[in-house]
Amino acid sequence: MASLSVVEPQDMEVDRRGESEESGDDETRRKSINGDMDPNQPPATSKEESPVDMDTITLDPDEEDVDLVHCRIGKIEGLGVLQKAKTLSLRQNLIKKIENLDSLSSLRELDLYDNQIRKLENLNKLMQLEQLDVSFNVLRKVEGLEQLTRLKKLFLLHNKIGNIANLGHLPCLEMLELGSNRIRVIENLDTLTSLQSLFLGTNKITKLQNMDSLHSLTVLSIQVPSTDMKARVHTFWAQGVFTGRNFSNAHGN
Repeated sequence: MASLSVVEPQDMEVDRRGESEESGDDETRRKSINGDMDPNQPPATSKEESPVDMDTITLDPDEEDVDLVHCRIGKIEGLGVLQKAKTLSLRQNLIKKIENLDSLSSLRELDLYDNQIRKLENLNKLMQLEQLDVSFNVLRKVEGLEQLTRLKKLFLLHNKIGNIANLGHLPCLEMLELGSNRIRVIENLDTLTSLQSLFLGTNKITKLQNMDSLHSLTVLSIQVPSTDMKARVHTFWAQGVFTGRNFSNAHGN
């Protein structure tokens, strides 16, 4: 997916890029610009695969960047030896629940992209975490992040989230990716004064609102389905609410 374009407000144009580039990688970025599967990308992990026993996976206790991508892991367990781990990627597995991570207190980045996770939970001990990716799962709400006060980047792309909530305790959050969910209202962002990038493309939002306090925002990706909403964008810009120059007008269906 191409990078967001720099667009002056007076030259607003339609940009169909609705999501950030950072969630996933070239091998796992399988969606098209409208959130559909891209036939030119590799298929997703088959959810009918049989999970493997973690005892069959060799772990290096001295490794700081742990990559367990597409290993058919069905349950998070047996990772206590990874005391030096700074990054842990469990992308494209068969994981249904976030659990057994309490001992990994040094983690800075946790990647759970493309699993079968239904709930954000059991993350409170990961207080050093700066980046969390739980995109392409089956989450229905944002929760369980109360202790992650150092979190800078949160990716929750392509879930079933209906409301923006429970983010007020993340003062360091700089990037929030909520594209391809079921969100109808922009709300509960008032305390995110460090937020620089907000991705809301491919949702059900029809009104730009509750963003007056986001003075650090420089990148916004959202559907602009109506003339009234486009006018509201220009008004926000004229009032100096958006102090940066990057604006992605992601036109949804």
